[in-house]
Amino acid sequence: MGVTSGIVLFAVLWFLTFLIAIPIRLRTQGDVGEVVPGTHASSPEVHNLKKKAIITTIVAAILWAIIATIIITGTITVRDIDWRHLMPPVSEPG
Repeated sequence: MGVTSGIVLFAVLWFLTFLIAIPIRLRTQGDVGEVVPGTHASSPEVHNLKKKAIITTIVAAILWAIIATIIITGTITVRDIDWRHLMPPVSEPG
């Protein structure tokens, strides 16, 4: 795995993790009962984005380390997930 591939993998993992973390413990204005005029009741009252970004970075780094290790060591290859045997046989070097 190259440097660019590693950065792209981390970015994808970070954004996926962040999108999962955003709604966790989100308190809306409707939940609190204090809706600011001109906003929706579903607007966040307290979002804690800095804390969620830090947690997301830690989780994404752990996931990245696991996935990068699997890719670099070749523990799981594309052939391992070819359950329908659509890939051609491996040619012998020689």
